[in-house]
Amino acid sequence: MDLSQNVKAVQEKIAAAARAAGRDPGEIALCAATKVQTDETIRAAVAAGIRLCGENRVQELTAHLEADAYAGAEVHFIGHLQTNKVRQVVGKVALIHSVDSERLLRAIDSQAQKLDIVQDILLEVNVAREESKGGVLPESLPILAETALNCSHVRLRGLMAIPPVSTVSGGNRKYFAQMRHFLVDIIGKMSDNHNAVDCLSMGMSGDYQDAVAEGATLVRVGTALFGARPLTMGRPEERISTDIL
Repeated sequence: MDLSQNVKAVQEKIAAAARAAGRDPGEIALCAATKVQTDETIRAAVAAGIRLCGENRVQELTAHLEADAYAGAEVHFIGHLQTNKVRQVVGKVALIHSVDSERLLRAIDSQAQKLDIVQDILLEVNVAREESKGGVLPESLPILAETALNCSHVRLRGLMAIPPVSTVSGGNRKYFAQMRHFLVDIIGKMSDNHNAVDCLSMGMSGDYQDAVAEGATLVRVGTALFGARPLTMGRPEERISTDIL
């Protein structure tokens, strides 16, 4: 594996997809999904030009932070977050992608208040209504977004989604388009915090170019950068997404 070449190839594909859609490539951030990667590999990715790392697991996040493995890159939490692990994440990452319930939202807000900070978050949407995945259902999204906007120590930055695995080229574009419409709708209904809501996190190794074409501002890529990873023994959605992040 030539990590530098992989980073360059993904960046070039993102730029090409953006230009084809009439977008500025500078609008799209590449988030390296560093699940199961070593400290050394993460450091090599940063040296190769990665400026944003996304971690799926709290234990790995904590260990990499202690080793200063992310030095030179911004860190996001992109995996499922349990309320009992909120204190290990809030204030440690720039953005939490996977907020999908009022309970989790309130726990993040409470911990951020204790730290006297404002934690940036995304709301995760179960855009395809898959039972095996987390995320708020589309019809419940407006209420959760309004709740987030009323939290004093949370700042809503946008939305995130993990569509189904697709074996057909372009198979997820309809979901990506729906997510873009959800974001536009939320922005249109807001009375404040308007300028902060600008992030649409969607697209992984198998479909990030389609996501860019439909409006993604951040894509989460793992396999295309680091190569295939071993199957995890985690939750069903983790097993599903291991080879496509």
